[in-house]
Amino acid sequence: MNQNIKIEKEFSVIILAAGKSSRMGIQKLSLKYTDDNIFIEHIVSEYASFGCREIIIVVNETGSSYLTENKTQFSNNVKIEINKHPEWHRFYSLKTGAKSLSKTSAVFVHNVDNPFVNHDVLNELLKSSNKADYIGPEFDGKGGHPVLLSEKIIKDVVNTKKDQLHFKEFLNQYSRLKVEVDDEKVLVNINTLEGYRMYFESS
Repeated sequence: MNQNIKIEKEFSVIILAAGKSSRMGIQKLSLKYTDDNIFIEHIVSEYASFGCREIIIVVNETGSSYLTENKTQFSNNVKIEINKHPEWHRFYSLKTGAKSLSKTSAVFVHNVDNPFVNHDVLNELLKSSNKADYIGPEFDGKGGHPVLLSEKIIKDVVNTKKDQLHFKEFLNQYSRLKVEVDDEKVLVNINTLEGYRMYFESS
């Protein structure tokens, strides 16, 4: 029991939600997951119930305004950070989120355009966390998300002087492990309303 509590305190999550959503036409974080909650609320709820110590949401200014105007409420361990340069893409969003962590730890990186969070997948990634710097799920030979970044990578992200780096190229300098999982939804990437309707037909 004590060991499980210790494990729960050793990882956090950064949710990347600062994209311009130009193809979607609306902020992806605001898409309905159910009648009662939106994408960002569902993702946060799942990571909170999984035991993440800190939950960082990185949004652009439009997303921040949406959350404020709609009085979206989160628990105390959730921080909302604004990426003032969304055109600088994912690495800068990750850096923005990583800099706001109160303690450096292993971090899940979850994209808001995939609202599905599978605790079994998260557990599989955690079980392999000591085998490589960068752990990612794989389904049917294809890499997916979320990914788990080591404390070492998070420290390097925070300390690097550059803000505009290609995220995948940055990760190439670290050891990587692909973990086969039994969930094809790790491959989901909802960028258009048509893509949204594939999974949420009632909308």
